[in-house]
Amino acid sequence: MADPRVENLARLVSDYCLDVRKGDEVLVSAGVEALPLVREIYKRVLQRGGLPFVYLSDDALREIYFRYASEEQLKTVARVEEFIARNFECQVSIISSSHAKPLIGVDPERLKISSGARKKLTEIFMERHAKKELRWNVTIYPTMALAQEAGMGPIEFEEFVYRACMVDEGDPVERWRRKAEEQERIAQTLNKVDELRFKSPDMDLVVKVGGRKWINDDGHYNMPAGEVFTGPVEDSAEGYVRFSYPAVWRGIEVEDVRLTFRRGEVVEARAGKGEEHLRKLLETDEGARRLGELAFGLNYNITRHTKLILFDEKIGGTIHMALGASYPDTGGRNKSAIHWDLIADMSRGKVYADGDLIYENGRFLV
Repeated sequence: MADPRVENLARLVSDYCLDVRKGDEVLVSAGVEALPLVREIYKRVLQRGGLPFVYLSDDALREIYFRYASEEQLKTVARVEEFIARNFECQVSIISSSHAKPLIGVDPERLKISSGARKKLTEIFMERHAKKELRWNVTIYPTMALAQEAGMGPIEFEEFVYRACMVDEGDPVERWRRKAEEQERIAQTLNKVDELRFKSPDMDLVVKVGGRKWINDDGHYNMPAGEVFTGPVEDSAEGYVRFSYPAVWRGIEVEDVRLTFRRGEVVEARAGKGEEHLRKLLETDEGARRLGELAFGLNYNITRHTKLILFDEKIGGTIHMALGASYPDTGGRNKSAIHWDLIADMSRGKVYADGDLIYENGRFLV
């Protein structure tokens, strides 16, 4: 018998996050350890009249690929991947790693080559998302490796995951509908703002957001959800920011990232750990040095840092900024092969909107 929390999560993903409809082709991609959740989503998609297609992989295969693929292979994207990207109506990706850092020994240059080749897939994804041709969601299944990475025991981590997704009790669909209404009020307030200034012991940064749309991430993109985000004006970021939380890119950890912006571009970048990887990512393409996303974390069920971006970017009382590709539906125009989220604690911070204080010590005042 399936864990009722897993059944609840599968129902939430299929019914609420993706809103699977009759005839929808649905890609379910996951690691092999997520089979219990994959089976429940597969069943629920069929019950709703969809056509599920499952893609399973594991971390050893990823390492094998980057160790043995030739440069030509690294630069090549399989035709089936492009077909799925262009044609499937729904995609759900389940984070379910069996190893916390499977690519830690891979030359960053090889990762850069592969990222550049996959830029086309990123652009297809962003375009179809903006046109509302694609419904997608990223969720998670608790594994031993993820629990260890988060610094928790396996049972503790299960409880943490299901509480963050609000599938631990009651009707999860109804709970997320109420959460969506709360966040929408914040998004509508921010839609009236031209300039935001972020002040804390670790940052003094001004960013323009006038004319851009704030999106309410209420579970239709990520589960757990709990943020509002936009694409800032590309040449507007001025100042400095230090991201106190570690950032992970494809299993590679970079700590204590410090960035200085001038006219929207990173002009100085340093890190306490993983600075080489930071610099390589910034060299991916021109768009990698500019902000593609600016967001506020609003999930107050997530109360601790886990080194897992799906949770960490939603921590209530934080902000995050992504280097690289913008989501076109925000009005953002930045294009890049990367989209790398970096998180900053705002528990001692303030945010001013066109000169007025709207956010203090991790919470909105409006």
